[in-house]
Amino acid sequence: MVIGVTMGDAAGIGPEVVVKALADPEVRRAAKFIVFGMNEQLCYAADRAEIEPFWGRHQHEKISREYPYKVVVADYDEFSVPPWMKAPSRVAGEASIKFCTDAIEAEKDRIIDAIVTAPISKESWRLADAAWPGHTEMFAQKYKAPRKAMMFVSGPLKVALATIHEPLFEVRHKFKIGCVFEPIDLLNDALKEFFALDNPRIGVAALNPHAGENGQFGDEEQRIIGPAVLLAQEQGINCVGPIAADALFRQAAHGQFDAVVAMYHDQAMIPIKLLDFEHAVNVTIGLPAVRTSPAHGTAYDLVGRNQADPSSMKSAILTAVRMAQIRRAGQLAVAGGRSRGPEQ
Repeated sequence: MVIGVTMGDAAGIGPEVVVKALADPEVRRAAKFIVFGMNEQLCYAADRAEIEPFWGRHQHEKISREYPYKVVVADYDEFSVPPWMKAPSRVAGEASIKFCTDAIEAEKDRIIDAIVTAPISKESWRLADAAWPGHTEMFAQKYKAPRKAMMFVSGPLKVALATIHEPLFEVRHKFKIGCVFEPIDLLNDALKEFFALDNPRIGVAALNPHAGENGQFGDEEQRIIGPAVLLAQEQGINCVGPIAADALFRQAAHGQFDAVVAMYHDQAMIPIKLLDFEHAVNVTIGLPAVRTSPAHGTAYDLVGRNQADPSSMKSAILTAVRMAQIRRAGQLAVAGGRSRGPEQ
């Protein structure tokens, strides 16, 4: 198994958490790794953390699956980001975009089996005239994925979002049956393909307090969420809802559901970060590939202090390894069944 890791924004904590995560022997035992990044920045981070560099270095133009190293840096030495820079910049945006686009091409060429992305700065991408506001949109466009959803894994919870970065008072204007059905459908497929759950139990959160109390506190449950759940059930998906969010997340945390579909960003992120923020992982579902990332940002205020916690990056890497392994096992099982043909 070979995992691609993109270094993220060179002026953020990406280099530090990548070095610290891959310095862990448990992580390195899990797979081989290709880091799409800048060797100079990674060496700076290792020096500050008093970690002896443990990786090989290779030109990024000639990456291969067959390196003699457990970890190799595909070095982009044509970019230069001063170590004192701790803010968004055009050059950091250009570099982090290139790391991602090359990792995607490597995954398509089967050089790597999954992609883990360290945090980028959306402001740096904007300064670099990026065609996408962030990772999720880039990956969806590059893979020509017509549907996508953001999913978080944290401790006992797996949560997909119906709406993501929408102003709270604007959610209702974009709230349609398809907006709720799509993450239910994508989550069901992802849980089967990447988490080996044959018949996942999905709880669907309500939008309003007390699930609307039959329309007293809003009718979105009756007009939108309920019909979306019914549509999913008619397609064989094991889901129930709408359930008041305060009850649903407690039930999910205690194992009554395998995953939850939340209606808006903070409805999902508060329980995710409250239960196990240090190990929270962001997963993009709906792609024909595995892509995970830590559930935190560039944290410019921590750069150079050797204070960045690599726990979420470690979890993102190990989650990607497990997802890729489960997916490969499933593909091999299907291929084996086809090769045997029908019983005589």
